[in-house]
Amino acid sequence: MPKTTPYIPDPAFARLAGAPFSDDVKAASFPRQALRYRNQRWAERTGLGSLTDEEWLGHFGAFRPLPDNIETPLALRYHGHQFRNYNPDIGDGRGFLFAQLRDDRGRLLDLGTKGSGKTPYSRFGDGRLTLKGGVREILATEMLEALGVYTSKTFSLIETGEALERQDEPSPTRASVLVISHSHVRFGTFQRLAFESDAPAIGRLVDYCVAAFDPDLADLPPAEKAAAFFARVVARTARLAAQWMAAGFVHGVLNTDNMNVTGESFDYGPWRFAPVADPFFTAAYFDQTGLYAFGRQSEAAAWNLSRLGGALTQVTDEKSLNDGLNLFPAAFEEGMADAYFRRLGLERRGAEDFALVVAALRWMEASRAPYEQVFFDWFAGAASEGRAMKSPLAALYREEAFAPVRSALLAASADRPERLAHPYFAREAPCTMLIDEVEAIWAPIAENDDWSALYAKIEEIGAMREAFGFDASAYPRV
Repeated sequence: MPKTTPYIPDPAFARLAGAPFSDDVKAASFPRQALRYRNQRWAERTGLGSLTDEEWLGHFGAFRPLPDNIETPLALRYHGHQFRNYNPDIGDGRGFLFAQLRDDRGRLLDLGTKGSGKTPYSRFGDGRLTLKGGVREILATEMLEALGVYTSKTFSLIETGEALERQDEPSPTRASVLVISHSHVRFGTFQRLAFESDAPAIGRLVDYCVAAFDPDLADLPPAEKAAAFFARVVARTARLAAQWMAAGFVHGVLNTDNMNVTGESFDYGPWRFAPVADPFFTAAYFDQTGLYAFGRQSEAAAWNLSRLGGALTQVTDEKSLNDGLNLFPAAFEEGMADAYFRRLGLERRGAEDFALVVAALRWMEASRAPYEQVFFDWFAGAASEGRAMKSPLAALYREEAFAPVRSALLAASADRPERLAHPYFAREAPCTMLIDEVEAIWAPIAENDDWSALYAKIEEIGAMREAFGFDASAYPRV
């Protein structure tokens, strides 16, 4: 029989709770609770799989505390650079930290919320989440997890029966409350403490993060610990930026309050998957300068890390932090090779792997070949040559411009080529998540309360996840 994962509560952040880190808050009371999505796979992996739907609604709709966990929800305090303008007037404005628990790998996960009501940081907002926003978050996290990106997980989506007014979608629109898992410690959490010149609190937060995520650094002297922790965050963030590129994903709003110290992708707003390898492709209509365009995401990540490093100068020396930040280019290059070779189902060979990544991206940009189709066609390299030459892109693959890429693909060794036996690879086209598909999934929900397209898409993504066999949660903490 498969091993059952026990429920292991670990409300570690509660030991930091209160000023200057968080505020106790109360969840909103909703007129309706309709369970629209329950992530049973991750419920099982966190010991919550046996909850009845009624219990699920009680915990994740009414926010009754989980056993031996956080008793009162915590709205975390943070600041952030938003499109590189510093904003001291933000924090958890429509969400809170609800619980912390260990998964089947022993990782500490934070169950946070979106749309759970007003907090001291809501400003003029209503503290709510649109139902469409919740659906989009499910689609983003499920797709990214299947593609091997280290991402937060959408745990639950509950429709709340409220009507919301929004400027960016037809209103009134339906409301929901979302539960997600990720680390709640953002770059902006440190920025707020630095803004307040609270070096002792920064030191306490570093200690918390090291104990939770990098315990092997715990015995270092305080200044060395902070510098070593920052170097780890640099490496993790570089890896994440590389994974976004390999997935063809554009986050859209890479502000410092939307990046966390565990290197997880989270806080999905105007995200998009790029149809083709276009470095200038943007996700947010308001990103008029392309600051967070597809090809500039690594630049944005490095800039945000420099702001985190600036906050940490209050507890360690600037030279050590600069040394850590200077690790980013090499870590990103190595991360690109890792991520692209995983996407292509190929074994890494060495430093020359990055040259294949660059050549493939240049060809994809010039040819305008559909991004996901290329990875699908050439998964496992030479083992898929026959499949690729029957693809809708076969004519492109016969052109001279593709010859160097093709030669490099054929020369690489396949990693677990037996994966090609999965029925997913018998398809002509891959599973994708372009914006028109997202809108087509939402339309029947909005018009007829028909959820079948969403559930069918989740099932399709699940088949792709099985075929690729990635487990982003198994990535080592670098």
